[in-house]
Amino acid sequence: MVFQCQRDSWARQFATKVVSCQAAELRPEGGGEPVRGFQVVLEDTILFPEGGGQPDDRGLIGDVPVLRVTRRGPEAVHFVQKELEPGASVLLSLDWERRFDHMQQHSGQHLITAIADLMFGFKTTSWELGRQRSVIELDTPSVTAEQIEALERSVNEKIRERVPVTVRELAADDPEVETVRSRGLPDDHTGPVRVINIEGIDSNMCCGTHVSNLSDLQVIKLLGTEKGKKNKTNLVFLAGNRVLKSIEQSHNTEKALTSLLKNGPGEHVEAVKRLQSSVKLLQKNNLNLLRDIAVLIARDFKSKPVQSQLFVLHRKEGDSEFMNIIANEIGTEETLLFLTVGDEKEAGLFLLAGPVEAVENLGPRVAELLGGKGAGKRGRFQGKATKMSRRGEVEALLQEYISHQRAET
Repeated sequence: MVFQCQRDSWARQFATKVVSCQAAELRPEGGGEPVRGFQVVLEDTILFPEGGGQPDDRGLIGDVPVLRVTRRGPEAVHFVQKELEPGASVLLSLDWERRFDHMQQHSGQHLITAIADLMFGFKTTSWELGRQRSVIELDTPSVTAEQIEALERSVNEKIRERVPVTVRELAADDPEVETVRSRGLPDDHTGPVRVINIEGIDSNMCCGTHVSNLSDLQVIKLLGTEKGKKNKTNLVFLAGNRVLKSIEQSHNTEKALTSLLKNGPGEHVEAVKRLQSSVKLLQKNNLNLLRDIAVLIARDFKSKPVQSQLFVLHRKEGDSEFMNIIANEIGTEETLLFLTVGDEKEAGLFLLAGPVEAVENLGPRVAELLGGKGAGKRGRFQGKATKMSRRGEVEALLQEYISHQRAET
């Protein structure tokens, strides 16, 4: 069946009748609990059901939002959360911004596919109309920068030439069906075959909604390529309003960087490189200072006339190396060390070091108390902690262990 949305892709409202309404559930695209509602079939629809690489439309049946439209054989099934009366007359309203975006991307894909084949012999094996960008899978292991530039120039020339785009319906057994570009019909297809014709450029079997003239695309921007599967290349592109939105986002980013970096757009990259070099130098200096602090902390402990059997230290700034330097300097033959770095009440790192038997006994219990995981060998047990606020409980455990050991000797 050919729907009204396919006969007239520009229609934004349409009067029709409810054929059936059945209770059903919808699984959200992002996952989560199923949504309860109803599957509604109408006599005809201007809401496109997903297919041909194009996502489904959104809109209203009366004042009831349509959350999903899918194809079931010759029917378009609309999912809503309010029951509708079979036989009732209803007015469909289309989310035009979403639809026109899909029309621009889909017709843009047809144009890019056709020109890529004509210019370089690159065949399209699949495509995806994404929320932010669209991707065409080309049956070639690589596409050069020069080929991308030439392809982009050619497709935009065709847009400026205002080439008409027309839709024809052919009988499934029409010999002409065999001459048009196609990746095959669905197994459950019934009714006439739709052919999208870009005058003088391409004829392609397709169920999607399309513009009526290439000038409606406004502009196409090829963003580059990514490695595809099985010696194929993914060509990333934007068409129409998505190009304008991308330019607006880039311009806003450029303005923000100009304000932050205090220089012009042409100097942004060099300014960021200088900042990265400065940050690396500061990080190196900070690391050296932390090492010096670790040594000083250890020496201060060792300089005391009477050394405790337990050494506990927490520092917000630090890393595993900082803790291990302290452990190396103090020595772990007689002293039990419990060292932590990171946020005092959230996540961080810990190190338990000391006599081998004590560490093997206490290490897993320390990790459990801190809500973390760790591993150890040769008198050291270290890992990540998620509950640094429980450091006091760990210290109490270690004190209790030391007191018990003293009592035994």
